[in-house]
Amino acid sequence: PVFLQEPNSLIFPLDSEEKKVKLSCEVKGNPRPTIGWKLNGSSIDVGMDYRYSLLEGSLLINNPDQNLDAGTYQCVATNPFGTIVSTEAKLQFAYLENFKTRTRSTVFVRQGQGMVLLCGPPPHSGELTYAWIFNEYPSFVHQDSRRFVSQETGNLYIAKVESSDVGNYTCVVTNTVTNGRVLGPPTPLVLRNDGRTLQRGLDRFSCFFCVILKLRNALKCFCWSEGIFPLSEDGLWLPHPAPKPAGSIQVGLLEIPNFQQEDAGVYECVAENVRGKNVARGQLTFYGEQSSGPSWLQRIGDVRVAMEERVSWECRASGRPKPSYRWLKDGEPLLPQVSTQGSLTIPNVSLSDAGMYQCVAENRHGVIFTSAELSVMAIGPDFSKTLLKKLTLVKVGGEVIIECKPKASPRPTYSWKKGKDILRENDRITVLDDGSLRIVNVTKSDAGSYTCVATNHFGTASSTGSLLVKDPTRVMVSPFSMDVTVGESIVLPCQVSHDHSLDIVFTWSFNGHLIDFEKDGDHFERVGGVSIKSAGDLMIRSIQLKHAGKYVCMVQTSVDQLSAACPALNPTGPPGPPEAVTIDEVTDTTAQLSWRPGPDTTSPTVGFLLFPVPEIIDGRTFTATVVGLNPWVEYEFRVVAANLIGIGEPSRPSEKRRTEEALPEVTPANVSGGGGSKSELVITWEVSELQNGGGFGYVVAFRPLGTVSWMQTVVASPDAARYVFRNESLPPFSPYEVKVGVYNNKGEGSFSPVTVVYSAEEEPTRAPTTVLARSLSASDVEVSWAPPNPHQLLAFPSQVRCWQHEEKEENAKRIRTVGNQTSTRVSNLRGNALYHLAVRAYNTAGTGPSSAAVNVTTKKPPPSQPPGNIVWNSSDSKIILNWDQVKALDNESEVRGYKVSISMFEMQTKMLVERGRVVTLRKHLEAQPDGFTP
Repeated sequence: PVFLQEPNSLIFPLDSEEKKVKLSCEVKGNPRPTIGWKLNGSSIDVGMDYRYSLLEGSLLINNPDQNLDAGTYQCVATNPFGTIVSTEAKLQFAYLENFKTRTRSTVFVRQGQGMVLLCGPPPHSGELTYAWIFNEYPSFVHQDSRRFVSQETGNLYIAKVESSDVGNYTCVVTNTVTNGRVLGPPTPLVLRNDGRTLQRGLDRFSCFFCVILKLRNALKCFCWSEGIFPLSEDGLWLPHPAPKPAGSIQVGLLEIPNFQQEDAGVYECVAENVRGKNVARGQLTFYGEQSSGPSWLQRIGDVRVAMEERVSWECRASGRPKPSYRWLKDGEPLLPQVSTQGSLTIPNVSLSDAGMYQCVAENRHGVIFTSAELSVMAIGPDFSKTLLKKLTLVKVGGEVIIECKPKASPRPTYSWKKGKDILRENDRITVLDDGSLRIVNVTKSDAGSYTCVATNHFGTASSTGSLLVKDPTRVMVSPFSMDVTVGESIVLPCQVSHDHSLDIVFTWSFNGHLIDFEKDGDHFERVGGVSIKSAGDLMIRSIQLKHAGKYVCMVQTSVDQLSAACPALNPTGPPGPPEAVTIDEVTDTTAQLSWRPGPDTTSPTVGFLLFPVPEIIDGRTFTATVVGLNPWVEYEFRVVAANLIGIGEPSRPSEKRRTEEALPEVTPANVSGGGGSKSELVITWEVSELQNGGGFGYVVAFRPLGTVSWMQTVVASPDAARYVFRNESLPPFSPYEVKVGVYNNKGEGSFSPVTVVYSAEEEPTRAPTTVLARSLSASDVEVSWAPPNPHQLLAFPSQVRCWQHEEKEENAKRIRTVGNQTSTRVSNLRGNALYHLAVRAYNTAGTGPSSAAVNVTTKKPPPSQPPGNIVWNSSDSKIILNWDQVKALDNESEVRGYKVSISMFEMQTKMLVERGRVVTLRKHLEAQPDGFTP
């Protein structure tokens, strides 16, 4: 059974109009469980009391009676697998009676004294709240530093009575369940005035009391004295010992808004006057978060075991205070009933232990249950799923264990047979506690069939298997240590003798790691393991220094495994790479290096080479100074070791280090310029790579050709490669002497050689003249013109625009000329079409005005049809060709002749012939270079 819903505690108001109580319970299980109920631990006979009835497992109580029905209820569920009980649900009846006393005595108190007015609530059930009326409703007493209403007792406390406190006080009690309210009889409070002002000691000191405001975890503590004023300090709170409490202190009142662990301890309230002193002391304890009922951290789960096995359950719950535990079996307590540890152990399970178990965790705030089923199996031995191994292999002299593990409950006893004979135990043959058969120092005579027989109270069963005994594997030739030269190839032998009826596998390891022959096939290869089954030799090709170490040949069959080792393979070759290359010191052109020698081979290191500056260093020296470096350049270095055999691998690069700054030495290259816009002098150069320091830049100097004074400017960007000087008075295309220098943080370097650069040109102001155009063919026309100013020293290149009559001028085709050219050809035009052409001069400053447009019509296109019916005949010295005449179309130019091409031995002869239908070609053929004459 498993609970789907368990009953909850209820408080039933006695004056409720609903005269029925329902305690819910819902259970599942297979078979379907039956449900009963317990009241205060005793079973309820539902059929014997008409007030009780069951509704799908829930308990209904009609006309509930406080005297008969109040108490603790539990739902009980049972099926053939066992019984479980639900959590406890309390049924309480809420009521509130009237106060019995009709009048209360007058309370007399002197001014300044403390006093308590007792509420004395009437008989009730259910949670109550308290308030006090001062004189008449609705004037309620408000709590402050002097007055406090305890929600535990209902009493009203006044720390120091004042004249304003005189009057009648009435206690108001409210039941939070029924919402019923009753008022007690009024208590008169009168100041005592006997005409005397007494000064005396503190006769009586009320023990302080504290209350926790639940929702905020806040704390209030009160105290006062009944001594007569004056008081030097009335109710002074003192921590005992320090520190001062984490709250506020008023006369007679201590408030701690959020009580924490550090606030716990002993507190004293001290009251004194001139006649005496009194102290009240109390202990405040911190319980952490608000106290809570238990909740499960670890539940128990169903267990299915065989007889005589051990069962252990453990349940764990959290809660404040820490929960205690008890266990139930089928709803009844197990001994011991209560424990601080939620564990239950059954060391030797029997059939009677089967059933439903429950772990119960409880503290003063609640009780929780967790359930599980214990199933106990009882079966005779069964080998259907655990048969003996059909065939077991073992080598002579070895050890074998034949397992026998039938399914059985309780545990069976075991016996063994070899063939048909009972097997007797001796110093070599033993039956283990779990039924397995162990044979040590196996011999050939141990081969045969073996049968395990298992028996318990519920039956006997057996299973049979065979044991085969094989000859052991032995290593005949082992690998051995050797010294080899880097680059050589060797074979490490591994040859064995073994039982040839068994498959054998060879594997190799290198320095403790298996060799992957696919991944490392460039160097490692197995040889002799295919055609010769008893050999698993290892070939190592082109040995390197990294191949130094221990090699192990491992041999495995189905009955044994063994290994043979080559203790050391020592390749000899160039030394290993040096280590820890360090730049110790740098100047502007040098670097001081140091390093440690790398692993040596049998041939000692005789020297070192440094990169990137080759320099040979003695093999016993581990420092060097590299010279000839460039200033303010970042370098890293590598070192290579060499011996008599050769040069090794280079070291890892050193850290990167920059040389110190120096004056720049390299002047900018390819200083030139020119072009640009009107009134500009453009100067260009190549960016300098060797800057020799930070703060690098350029100094640009220029002057008109033939003058003395230089104009200079600074270009501060190290990546700059251009400077433009602008001045409206700058004459166009005027020569200037130009030079470019460099500078950095260390100072200025030298200037480049002086070169001449022209200022920007001025765009042309006049158009070309005498523009002429003539058609050359159906697709080409020629245009010529006269320059805008024939007497000008500087000639302008021209731009020719050509557009068809049907097109717009802005879509014209544009052809640019260079230099002094005054004619050009325009190609790719349409045949027999009218075109317009115009010419404009241009330079780097822009384009000048356009000439007047001229017209030209392209020639008609050539005939589009080729000659047909070509027939030729040849004799010793001539070829005669015949073809049909071609007639031009209306839009094609007239046929004026034919062109004949002859290709002979990669030589072409072309001839233009007059109009006609027959042509005779004669060609004198000279001897070829190879002496062959066609």
